[in-house]
Amino acid sequence: MANKKLRVAIVCDWLIGGGAERVVLELHRLYPEAPIYTSYCTAEWRQKFDGKVMTGYLQHWPFSRLRKFIPMLRVHWFSHLRLDGYDLVISSSGAEAKAVLTHSQTIHICYCLAPTHYYWSRYEQYMQSPGFGAFNWLARLGLRLLISPMRRWDKRAAQRPDYMIAISSHIQKEIKKYYGRDSVIIHPPVETRRFRAIKDNGKRGGFVAAGRQTAYKRIDLAVAACTQLNVPLTVIGNGPEHVRLVKIAGPTISFQTSTSDNEVVKYFQQAEAFIFPGLDDFGIVAVEAMAAGMPVIAYQDGGALDYVIPGKTGEFFARQTVESLTGILKNFDETAYSESAVQHQASRFDTAHFRQALQDYITKVLKARS
Repeated sequence: MANKKLRVAIVCDWLIGGGAERVVLELHRLYPEAPIYTSYCTAEWRQKFDGKVMTGYLQHWPFSRLRKFIPMLRVHWFSHLRLDGYDLVISSSGAEAKAVLTHSQTIHICYCLAPTHYYWSRYEQYMQSPGFGAFNWLARLGLRLLISPMRRWDKRAAQRPDYMIAISSHIQKEIKKYYGRDSVIIHPPVETRRFRAIKDNGKRGGFVAAGRQTAYKRIDLAVAACTQLNVPLTVIGNGPEHVRLVKIAGPTISFQTSTSDNEVVKYFQQAEAFIFPGLDDFGIVAVEAMAAGMPVIAYQDGGALDYVIPGKTGEFFARQTVESLTGILKNFDETAYSESAVQHQASRFDTAHFRQALQDYITKVLKARS
């Protein structure tokens, strides 16, 4: 069946900005007429999706800042959302959207960003920092009391899709571990061409780290290591860890908390290497750095295993410690890496590759079900 004849619906957890939204944007480009069902959406993202966004009561919930932190509300909405009138439903989900109900003749493909973090792999991190400020104690109590039934619900919800796609080999293993399901890998879309567009042929110098400054990103390791070695590091971004990072930073560390897209490209094209010290499900920002010709120094786990090739596109450090990272930084020689080779590796994750891989997979699934 041709794509234009398919009745398609897209489902996602929320639309507020980030890597997950980029996936939905590419799905929208593949199926521009498909409605996008989500729990809530900002005005900015509603405009980007050409009026195709369909939301529920959470869109009008009075305590908007707390919506993301109360999963039970999304559990109720998504698990009662019936999408029977479609041939194909694609859920892009790292939380509750995969739980939608579909007709027996509907094909439901889940593009799984990760098994729900706060139930599984990052439960302990969420217990330490739930994100409710003065009400953290209440959030911890609630999560502790509800974790067992919510894990059971989440595992049942993960059985509803007919097919599962993982964003990386790391997430493929997590899907098998927590949900007991097989999956194929289609890496998320990265706008690699944007990072090649503005070229500066000057000599590269110093290191750079970027991303939302949360505890699990471990940007503190990059700050501490570069402070110890007295080497330049530019930290791009902001977040709840920012104040602590500034406190531990030495004089060679600079912070850029408000940068334009073009400024980020410029920083990436001028630095020696990108330091990626967290355990990430994939790590779009690291591939963006590679697209600018910059090798990546990454913690040896998670999504980075799919694109960092030691000695060619970057290096790994084995433990999430300052000592392990400084051991790599001391011996790092930017001239040993081919900028074109680094960029070529990044190009494998471009948005065009994502769209083609997803189209090929959907075509295969449709033929198998016809």
